[in-house]
Amino acid sequence: MCYRFLTQFNFPDVNVHSVARERPEPGPPAIAVRRLGAAPYEIVWHAMQDFTRARNAGTPDELWLVEHEPVYTLGVGARAAHLPRGRSDIPIVRVDRGGQITYHGPGQVIVYVLLDMKRRRLTVRPLVRLMESAVIDLLAGYRIRAAGSIDAPGVYVEGAKIAALGLRITRGASYHGLALNVDMDLSPFNAIDPCGYPGLAVTRLRDLGVTDSAERVGEKLIERLVEILS
Repeated sequence: MCYRFLTQFNFPDVNVHSVARERPEPGPPAIAVRRLGAAPYEIVWHAMQDFTRARNAGTPDELWLVEHEPVYTLGVGARAAHLPRGRSDIPIVRVDRGGQITYHGPGQVIVYVLLDMKRRRLTVRPLVRLMESAVIDLLAGYRIRAAGSIDAPGVYVEGAKIAALGLRITRGASYHGLALNVDMDLSPFNAIDPCGYPGLAVTRLRDLGVTDSAERVGEKLIERLVEILS
């Protein structure tokens, strides 16, 4: 089903880290990138599940770059106290990633990380740190100082959250990933406790002086993730 979905919507496959050699040097396998454009959340989520269920030892790892229509997503541990207050215009989807509630919408860059973690010799915490580092490095290129948090995974600028992380690990493989606020409407966050933290401020690159489009920022983030994971 995963590949039928991708073919139906004509999402191209682009291998961004592959070098052909007669005698390949040992090292991590190639990472393929799929640029999905704007796509409905639930269709992409189920495609990730299908991809992960179908993968085997020879399946390449992939990064999926996408933007979603407005949606609230609830992680497996999400509590009712954090549900949206006073909004009924945005759908709510309970999903299988870790964490609490967050919001996705246009102008937010999302990268889904579909990795064979055993093959890459990764466990959850190091993978989270690598994902955070990719965002922090990206922001440093814009002269924005950012940091991760041991207690609350994600990336923060002066205490305001600019990138959220959430993963699902099954059969030694990961899916879901990270969301970076570029030039999105932040008002839907006001109706929730972002990631389960009441009063947590959120920010976006546009408010920090970055004028690059979400598409441009997404490409830069993909480049950094491929580099840091390889």
